[in-house]
Amino acid sequence: MLTQQEAEALMAFPKRFIDPSPIDFPGPGDFLTRGLVSVDGRESFVLDVNRAGRIRLTKCTYQERYASTVVLVRLDVGGPPHTNPDGTEVPCPHLHVYREAYETKWAKAVPGDVFRDTSDLCETLRDFLQLCNVEDVPHIQGVLI
Repeated sequence: MLTQQEAEALMAFPKRFIDPSPIDFPGPGDFLTRGLVSVDGRESFVLDVNRAGRIRLTKCTYQERYASTVVLVRLDVGGPPHTNPDGTEVPCPHLHVYREAYETKWAKAVPGDVFRDTSDLCETLRDFLQLCNVEDVPHIQGVLI
């Protein structure tokens, strides 16, 4: 488990894709996993885009992981509401950010100044990558749905 200070430092690191080839945005029922590395080359991260929902075509989860298992940031779009540990319910879309002792069990409303249009899943990926401080984002090839 990370301290809050460690998690915030990891989230703030400028990152880049290990493979700079274009990103094929996954279609419904598919997922994408791509490696990221800090610009200084010292830390490794993973980007996941999961479109596991076959009934809700707009359902998508974006997440940035550190050390393969620690989720630093997760964005849920088109899914059910989330109940926080204190019992408050946060509608979807919502954003989970690592919190010491809770990991990503807390969610908050999606900041409108960061995520301009969560109905556009490819644009939301671009916004998510910006939130995660990913530089030199490759071209993102979208899907129809």
